[in-house]
Amino acid sequence: MPGINELILQIESGMLDDQFADVYKDENAIRYQRIRYTDALIKFRDLYKTEDFCIFSAPGRSEVMGNHTDHQHGEVLAAGINLDAIAIVNKTDGKLIRIVSGDYPMMKVDVSSLNKQKSKKGSSEALIEGICKYFFDKGYAVGGFDAYVTSDVIVGAGLSSSAAFETLIGTIVSHLFNNGYFKDTEIAIAGQYAENVYFGKPCGLMDQMACSLGGLVHVDFADESNPISEKIMYDLSDNGYSLCITDTKGSHANLTDEYAAIPKEMKDVASFFGKDYLLGVTLDELLANASKIRAQFSDRALLRAIHFVNENERVKKGVEALKNNDTNEFLKLVRESGKSSFEYLQNVYAVNDYLNQNLSLALAISDSILDKNDEAFRVHGGGFAGTIQAFVKNENVAAYKEKLDAVFGDNSCHVLKVRKYGGIRIL
Repeated sequence: MPGINELILQIESGMLDDQFADVYKDENAIRYQRIRYTDALIKFRDLYKTEDFCIFSAPGRSEVMGNHTDHQHGEVLAAGINLDAIAIVNKTDGKLIRIVSGDYPMMKVDVSSLNKQKSKKGSSEALIEGICKYFFDKGYAVGGFDAYVTSDVIVGAGLSSSAAFETLIGTIVSHLFNNGYFKDTEIAIAGQYAENVYFGKPCGLMDQMACSLGGLVHVDFADESNPISEKIMYDLSDNGYSLCITDTKGSHANLTDEYAAIPKEMKDVASFFGKDYLLGVTLDELLANASKIRAQFSDRALLRAIHFVNENERVKKGVEALKNNDTNEFLKLVRESGKSSFEYLQNVYAVNDYLNQNLSLALAISDSILDKNDEAFRVHGGGFAGTIQAFVKNENVAAYKEKLDAVFGDNSCHVLKVRKYGGIRIL
């Protein structure tokens, strides 16, 4: 392993360019990665005064298909993206973890006292502690390390910056103390455990699975404690497409009730059939009991249940289309997914703030300028505010980005690639 000065010289001379191109899938971003990694190495050395280090990376994620299906034990198609969190790390002899992330103050977690007082909920320290506690309880080794972390996963844009950080920590613990033994799915489950139990957010598992596995990944949550996952060997870039995520700058404030209503209403309909979740309820059953369901609950609850049933089947069809390299069929299904989210799931704008419709406007602009047959767009993630997603032909990306940026501000539209790696050790 070269020292920091030597590695910086290698980076600046282009010796790592092939590796950057392989990881980030974008030759145009190589210069950016050179600067980014060099800056991170210098900051790590300035903080910890050591030349001993290794480098880890974990991607953000994009939900491709399966909008609000995971919490009903359904199926999703997601992707690791080429925005990531990287860590320059040195293993230490003690039990103290010290991490500086960007310009934030140093975080400290003592893993010798994992059975004692928990860190404050809602803090990054709580995530670190929760991940270490998960693996400690499983009988794995945990220990101390120093790290400098920097991330370009956009916060608040639905790209799972928190799951990328969780995957990064799990990957570090796996490699530093357990010879890289942890399975990707186990790192994902540890991240969800930390977020649920220590951080205090009742999230599902989709974000962590996509970040941990990387690439295009199909996940079946029928047994959430043991999700079944498979990587899909399809490359958007090789087929001439880019993934565009546009942050419409809508506020997520006061949307908690809107988000919570979706799983609640779906579970209400499931309870009509004596189930805890909608998985297993068929469209025929919903339609046969439509009058009773709408009388007992609401029209919207029934519409959202119809969305789930159809969307879950749509994910399966989308996976098969990608396996068959049928891009046109896949894009058709993405368009159908977006239409269902808008009309049935109804998570494009908040009913109590109907005058502000950032997502609706972004979707309307996309519908006006994208090819109706060869490109696709849809709401991204939880909805109501935030981002839309579009699959745009590479030759049309510049024009698409220009039009979306003109409405929502410079660099609102982010042009991404699907990267094939999840959490990995770079060096």
